[in-house]
Amino acid sequence: MTLDEKLAQLVGLWLQLDDSAGEGGDIAPMQHEMIAKVDDFETFVRNGVGQLTRPLGSQVTGIERMLRSVERVQQAIESNSRFAIPALVHEEILTGLQLYGATTYPTALAWGATWNPDLVGRMGEQIGHSMRSLGIHLGLAPVLDVVRDPRWGRVEECIGEDPYLIGAIGSRYVQGVQSAGVGATLKHFLGYSASQAGRNLAPVHAGRREVLEIFSVPFEMAVRLARPEAVMHSYAEIDGVPVAADPELLTGLLRDSWGFEGTVVADYFGVAFLRNLHDVAADHVEAAILALKAGVDVELPTGNDYLEPLAQAVLEGRIPESEVDRSVRRILEQKVRLGVFDPRVEPAPIDLDPPVARAIAAELGEQSVVLLTNERGVLPLAPSTSIAVVGPNADAGEALLGNYSFTNHVEVPAETPLGIELPTVLERIRQEFPAGRVTFAPGTTVRADEQTDEDAALGIAAAVASARAADVCVAVVGDRAGLFGRGTVGEGSDTEDLELPGRQRELVDALIATGTPVIVVLVTGRPYPVAQWADSAAALVQAFFPGEEGGAAVAGVLSGRVNPSGRLPVSMPKNAGGQPYSYRHPRLGGANPVSNIDPAPAFPFGHGLSYTTFRHSDLEVEVTAPADTSSTITVSCRVENTGDSAGADVVQLYVRDTAASVTRPLRQLVGWARVEVAPGESARVTFAVPADRLALVGRSLRWQVEPGEFVFTVASSATAQGLSEAIVLGGDLRETGPARELVTGVAVERLLGAVTSTV
Repeated sequence: MTLDEKLAQLVGLWLQLDDSAGEGGDIAPMQHEMIAKVDDFETFVRNGVGQLTRPLGSQVTGIERMLRSVERVQQAIESNSRFAIPALVHEEILTGLQLYGATTYPTALAWGATWNPDLVGRMGEQIGHSMRSLGIHLGLAPVLDVVRDPRWGRVEECIGEDPYLIGAIGSRYVQGVQSAGVGATLKHFLGYSASQAGRNLAPVHAGRREVLEIFSVPFEMAVRLARPEAVMHSYAEIDGVPVAADPELLTGLLRDSWGFEGTVVADYFGVAFLRNLHDVAADHVEAAILALKAGVDVELPTGNDYLEPLAQAVLEGRIPESEVDRSVRRILEQKVRLGVFDPRVEPAPIDLDPPVARAIAAELGEQSVVLLTNERGVLPLAPSTSIAVVGPNADAGEALLGNYSFTNHVEVPAETPLGIELPTVLERIRQEFPAGRVTFAPGTTVRADEQTDEDAALGIAAAVASARAADVCVAVVGDRAGLFGRGTVGEGSDTEDLELPGRQRELVDALIATGTPVIVVLVTGRPYPVAQWADSAAALVQAFFPGEEGGAAVAGVLSGRVNPSGRLPVSMPKNAGGQPYSYRHPRLGGANPVSNIDPAPAFPFGHGLSYTTFRHSDLEVEVTAPADTSSTITVSCRVENTGDSAGADVVQLYVRDTAASVTRPLRQLVGWARVEVAPGESARVTFAVPADRLALVGRSLRWQVEPGEFVFTVASSATAQGLSEAIVLGGDLRETGPARELVTGVAVERLLGAVTSTV
């Protein structure tokens, strides 16, 4: 291969395949400023193309037409290039295939709220099979960023704030997708979510220990447990060094330490941003050199830097051609693995939103709904209840979907059908309560700039009148996902104050003041401070963008058809002043006698109520001999359903290292079990915790298990008292090495036998 032919394999090509598609807004940072122009397509592809960037999912067009367009592009690439190497096709898959008319699953924060990796894996399998049937080779998901600051707009794309929870769920998603013979892409490696003040692409101020022990863990788990095909670098600069130009992370940690064998792909325009945004390169030639040397194999979405600029660098001797060869070899091997060279066949008629997919979406939505409070016992509602449904998210289907849904990402025009059935919360409540009287008043809009002050006052007054005339009021409020400020949450849609957008707080306060019991349903992409309603509202329900079947999930929880089992994957703050925050904080990270500020959340990580009750008892902790830093600790307890209805409990196991060489969190999740228990029945949950799960990153920046006292706690949340017992590990400090055990084993023994699983 010539140098130009090699470089062509290192880049993507982003084409508008359907001339009827509108311009729309940017769907990548600075897209219109950065997109490479292709004046003569046949000339451009004479050396081949590495990837086609989102050829099916960037426009509001039927799938059959788009598939024909992609086939014409592939034929042109093959007929105009010497080696006839087809392009790899990639698409976004975070909430399902991001295609017009495809199933839209709950957003990733809802995955975390299910605490159910196997269910998320089933979703991944369905997505993978759909990709395979459409000739899509690589999907851009999951997002494994660790939530630190809910002001950041991309929180809704993340699974949660605990590295182990993220890693377990994310790994299972990758395994599911890749079971179909296609590839998944981990993103955004690394540290992206820790941006300053929660602003997108802002600098990250994190020490190397925190990077290794917190932000790296989900990626290490996914790389070692699921063997993903690709990893996408993040836009972040950590301590002044952009990740896209950091060989210690992209090569040293990812490949040398963890054994990653796939390709590293650029986040869109990330290579060019080394020059345009980070100012660490004098020009695009230098940006290309920095990225390739660091370990970025593929420039996406187009070839701004890896075509002419990189060719210039090689010809001038500023970077050896062998560096290009290394990436080309990885890319071609990946194309073989993913079937890019396989004969293409015309696909059969395709249902992008089949019943099996909608059923999985429904199950995910139901398991993700979190009941925060129900102090008055108003839920579930009686069938004949008179219900005033209010709020801007009650009758808006797009409010149920995340930023990376096709509906909210590509932005389907108002006059165009959404392409999927998207029943609203209001519609599903009416179906759920056929014997009740259901009225509706929106009250206000999500964003303040969508209505005048006069219209807002009239709308709130109408909602108040509706609430006064009903037995109960259901206020459905929250976010609207959108890109770069076009939404209240999403990529580039950050916030300063964590107030519910627009006049929604004013609306809820006015409804509560009526004296009618008010159930506040939060349909959001981030956790908002709602402590002010914890006592005054009859109930609080949290639904993190629950997907196309989310309306039915919320209505089912209100009626009792669904017994809520979701648990918070993030802490729900009291206010913006305590951010950034994590439940995994050392002593001085929480309330203490040397500060007058208590950053404790309104609702802790792991919190969630049910319509039944559970009791944990009979805690037993055993350590294998000789009880040292190589032992396995077995922790077991009994969980009993003490209520009147069947339900699912999430038994959470935390640990505390009481004295170590570096400060340690007061609690750290080391395992959990989601256990379905019938009324009056019980089960025994047993955790097998390898000592490696107690390891920390020491001052030497290596993982090590230290001898000492460890307190194990089984609890219903990160702050619940639970059941605790301490053990002591003797022996010497032990470095775990690269084969550190990553997983806690879990076994659940029921009355009818034993079921064993690993979480």
